[in-house]
Amino acid sequence: MKVRSKRVVLMSLAAATLVASLSACVPLVVGGGFASGVMVAMDRRTSGAQLEDQGIELRGANRLKEALGENARVNVTSYNRQVLLTGEVARTEDIQRAEQIVAKVENVNSVVNDLAVGIPAALTQRSTDLLITSKVKASLIDAKDLQASAFKVLTERNVVYLMGRVTPREANRATEIARGVKDVAKVVRVFETLTEEELARLGQQPPAK
Repeated sequence: MKVRSKRVVLMSLAAATLVASLSACVPLVVGGGFASGVMVAMDRRTSGAQLEDQGIELRGANRLKEALGENARVNVTSYNRQVLLTGEVARTEDIQRAEQIVAKVENVNSVVNDLAVGIPAALTQRSTDLLITSKVKASLIDAKDLQASAFKVLTERNVVYLMGRVTPREANRATEIARGVKDVAKVVRVFETLTEEELARLGQQPPAK
């Protein structure tokens, strides 16, 4: 698929996701919020790890909803069994409580907790975050020196979170690209680091089954 075609598909999916997400007021969000699952064809995780990540996100979100109720809006995003928590909770003690709950979910290796105390983001902010995410993903596709599908992108209150299994070179390049997107306030990297040799070996292996 040509780059222009990929960008058209990406922006169309982002628009469709925006309509769906803004029409349903769901306080706890699974899988990186409003823009995820677009570029998975050449995922560097094994198929088993991808399935485990989906299970982690679902179980984590369900347990947090039971524990924190409707006053919390928590994104549960898992990549290769590393979980990122973003969003808002009602009380300071809920930040640590949420981390403890997710850490006990089956197959979770580690938790990066970036929750904040506050009122859940408004629909206008959520739509802005979705647009930023789609722009970052499109910019990664345009980059000739990166494999865009190696990155998982999430935006919360104009802060872009980048996840994936990448080399330091790829991490720095993707960070540079994300920082150059309009309205991005900050870029947070939640990467699993590979060496260039490990990356080369991944490229030589057949697709994981």
